[in-house]
Amino acid sequence: MESNYTILIVDDEPNLRMTLSLILQREGYVVTIAGDADEAHEQLKAKPFDLVFLDIKMPKKSGLVLLTEIKQIYPDMPVLLLTAFASLDSAIEAVRRGAADYLLKPIDPSQILSRVKQVLSEYQPNRRRAIMHEMQRLLGELNQIDGFDQNDPTRSDREADETRYLQRGPFLLDLHTRIASLNGEELSLTPTGFDYLTVLLRFSPNTLGYQKLVMEAQGYETTPIEAKEVTRWRIHELRKVIENDSRNPRYLITVRGEGYRLVT
Repeated sequence: MESNYTILIVDDEPNLRMTLSLILQREGYVVTIAGDADEAHEQLKAKPFDLVFLDIKMPKKSGLVLLTEIKQIYPDMPVLLLTAFASLDSAIEAVRRGAADYLLKPIDPSQILSRVKQVLSEYQPNRRRAIMHEMQRLLGELNQIDGFDQNDPTRSDREADETRYLQRGPFLLDLHTRIASLNGEELSLTPTGFDYLTVLLRFSPNTLGYQKLVMEAQGYETTPIEAKEVTRWRIHELRKVIENDSRNPRYLITVRGEGYRLVT
């Protein structure tokens, strides 16, 4: 039971708000509801939340506008979009604006709970990740004072836990702290970006189809068209981090009509 997590539901449909609230409360989440953007603003002024559910189509102010405002106040707060299939293009645009993901109406309880758990597990470690990174740096300094050199995780750390690190060519991923590096330089990745890179490295140099990539990286099934749109944006964001020239990628290759593969 995840009784410590707080969730804000913003939707103008009373029945959906109540249904989603009950689903989440039964799992131990602390739920607050808002019927429109104005109510949501009042709730967000009072306190931050661990997660926000946000309907795209609402009266007065759309979910896309409210998403932008939320990200200005709380840049790291994860937002899940609720959308009908007809507004799928808007949902994809919302992901580009910083939404964690989107879910299609009518809502499926098992999918909702699975996605909530995944998103919280992705975003909540952000602060812990920074703390752990600093602790590792300090530990490295202490080891040097004591005459040990443990800055290279490919040696003693890796020997202690072979499942912790994933390395392919110049890429090294620490799966515990979720830190990725390329040629020894740490990469600035979003939580979902880290997951996509992990999957691509594990399957490297094989090609991953669009739907397979979404399933492996984000844990849910999509239609071929939806998967292609979602992965195209994720790959675009990833290339901006790992490629010197994202328009002429060295590592992350497009296989036209099939998917993507990572070569090292």
